[in-house]
Amino acid sequence: MSNKLKRISSFSVDHTKLEPGIYVSRCDVVKTPIITTFDLRLLRPNIEVPIEQNALHTIEHLGATFLRNSDKKDYVIYFGPMGCRTGFYLVFNDCTNAQEIRELVIKMFEFIRDFKGEIPGATPEECGNYIDHDLALAKTYAIDYLSEITKNCKTEYDYLPSKN
Repeated sequence: MSNKLKRISSFSVDHTKLEPGIYVSRCDVVKTPIITTFDLRLLRPNIEVPIEQNALHTIEHLGATFLRNSDKKDYVIYFGPMGCRTGFYLVFNDCTNAQEIRELVIKMFEFIRDFKGEIPGATPEECGNYIDHDLALAKTYAIDYLSEITKNCKTEYDYLPSKN
């Protein structure tokens, strides 16, 4: 491998200016159709305190359960947290526009906000860290994110560097 590695696109976004929203992070052509990675940004990087791990884990479980049971289940490839804990990636097949999935994302976070009962997949047999959950805190993050994306949802990166 070369000493000069190509900078990946997600590191080219100015994280000091990111706000909560739904962004297209990348599109990959794997034969057909296009695979799109959406950036579901809940918090402003390096400004707000990252999502608490136990709430992040609960959102992941509830979000994945919702998506895999939605009418778009055949298009969902992956839903999971960002390492920086400021949001989630949603990898989608055959969709390249953040506006197209906006309603699905709103419904998913409403599902999380309104969820009652046992967290799906939160047993020792189903999860590698089954006790690391916080439903109440996950609901708080869902409420805050819904407030952001229903009032002024950004859907395009405004902070990409110039190609100089």
